[in-house]
Amino acid sequence: MRHEAAVTSVSWIPSEAATGMMKLPFEVGVSHYDEPLPEVLDDLEAWRAADRFRFANDLRAFVEVDGGRIVDAGYLGRGHIGSTTVRVGKRSVTFEAVALPDLQSEPRIDGASARFVQTAGGRTGAPMPRRVRRPPFVQVTAPIAWTTLALTIDADGNHTHEVLGASAFPRHWIYDMEGRLAAKSGLVDMKRWMLDAFGAKTPWGEEDSPALVTAVETALERKLSATIMRAGRKPRIRTLDEGELLTEQGQPGEELFLLLDGILRVDVDGTALAEVGPGAVLGERAVLEGGVRSSTLAAVTRCKVAVASADEVDRQALETLREGHRREEDR
Repeated sequence: MRHEAAVTSVSWIPSEAATGMMKLPFEVGVSHYDEPLPEVLDDLEAWRAADRFRFANDLRAFVEVDGGRIVDAGYLGRGHIGSTTVRVGKRSVTFEAVALPDLQSEPRIDGASARFVQTAGGRTGAPMPRRVRRPPFVQVTAPIAWTTLALTIDADGNHTHEVLGASAFPRHWIYDMEGRLAAKSGLVDMKRWMLDAFGAKTPWGEEDSPALVTAVETALERKLSATIMRAGRKPRIRTLDEGELLTEQGQPGEELFLLLDGILRVDVDGTALAEVGPGAVLGERAVLEGGVRSSTLAAVTRCKVAVASADEVDRQALETLREGHRREEDR
């Protein structure tokens, strides 16, 4: 009997990814941000042709089972690389990205399960002169971006996946076997990526970077985030350092928050109830319950948050959102 399974990461550049001087190429049109990906994975080749992503790591594998034990296993997937279009005035030049060889470890088989680990990625073909931390202290080629995925298939066909590592840039979205969005990288750090992601500081050298992965926001939050960012007044963007508080339980407040990047911890009565990542919409309970914050929101990492007025969002949608955010009732 044969069983197959898959997990896929798709990496793209959101509008909040670049900061400071690193935003300049995007703001003047030399480079471009990417539109948010759909929550259901479609044809990767069609997405690549439409310039929807920078690279994808499509880990697919199979096991052959005989007498209840795995007797053979192998890889079926591979990496996919996109391109970068540089625009100056009315002219544009497209640079094909440079794919690095896929790294596929030998399947680890113990009879009852088989584990597969695959790294895929590469660099843009466009030059990116920058300072780096180590000799030669200046690099002209672009840094390397990647993800490292793991997939375990059991003899009965059940399977699980993990994100073992990823570059600090760009954003990585993880899709499961059915093509559903299952997880996201929680923090994009373009500055650290530009300084470090070359040579030995990559999986093709001597080390990987741990991945900070968060749960996926709800469909309602995804809809509300589009309203906050694109309708009415432009939201104010606030940056938090690690450990800084966004809200404090019991204090007044009537603003809504959309977490653009980073991870926030939700504390109630001094107890940590949850951690939320990019795409989470927060603050609706104070809007609906008398203008007093029901929880403390603390930055686990550096965070970027859009601050919006509640009067731009449908009240019924906020009431529905509130019902899913009564985390203290789940204790």
